[in-house]
Formats: sequence, C-alpha cells, structure tokens
Amino acid sequence: MASSPAVRARMQAQRTRDTGPELAVRRLLHAQGFRYRVDRPILPGVRSRADLVFSRARLAVFVDGCFWHGCPDHGRLPTANRDWWQRKIEGNMTRDSLVDQRLDDAGWTVVRVWEHEPPERAVERIVAELAAHPRR
Repeated sequence: MASSPAVRARMQAQRTRDTGPELAVRRLLHAQGFRYRVDRPILPGVRSRADLVFSRARLAVFVDGCFWHGCPDHGRLPTANRDWWQRKIEGNMTRDSLVDQRLDDAGWTVVRVWEHEPPERAVERIVAELAAHPRR
C-alpha cells in the first residue's frame, strides 16, 4: 500500500516494459543481427512475462529493476511502510525464483540482467547462452 497519493502516482507511472536498460540491451542485440520477441508470456500458467524471448533457443531474458527485484548491491527499502515493502520485494524475489525453476523444468534457459549491469556485458552473457543453445 502506498504511503501517500504522490507515492501511489509514482508507482502507477512505473514502466513495466521498454525501460531504459531493456531498450539498451535490445538495441545492442538488434545491431548484432539477433531477433527476439518482446514482453511475452512463455508458459501457460506462469504470469510473468519475459522481457526478451528467443523461442527457438528457448532462452528467456528478464531485465530486473534493482528496487523491485531486491538487488543485493542497490536494492534499498523505503523508510515509509518498510514492513510492507519488505514483504512486497521478498514476494517478487520468491516469484522470480519460482518462474526460473518452472522455466528450467520446461527446458528453458533464463538470463536475468540487473538494470545497473552495463548493457554490453548483459549482451555478452545473452549471446553466450544463445551460442550454447542455438536450437534444442
């Protein structure tokens, strides 16, 4: 629950796709000739949508925000409604872990990129996974 109408408005305005870090990764991959789907559900019954999906390689990429996904380096809890935010972010982290496990069980590879990770480094990791699993 938001601590004020201003906080609620900021939360509602938060982008869920096409964020700066996501666009930077997409631009670099596209420039290298890679094609992918954007903001796609992967498995029936899994509510989470991957930011980038390489269907043939069965690779799902998630570009995670430091605040919302509990980055160990940059994730900080607000002082207002601290208990609520802690439960919220821990819930997000638990959901991320369960999504990763379900995708892995279904034969998918998951790459999670933190928003603070340099896009070039993220692309290197994604390309390495694509090379390891060109088509399964």
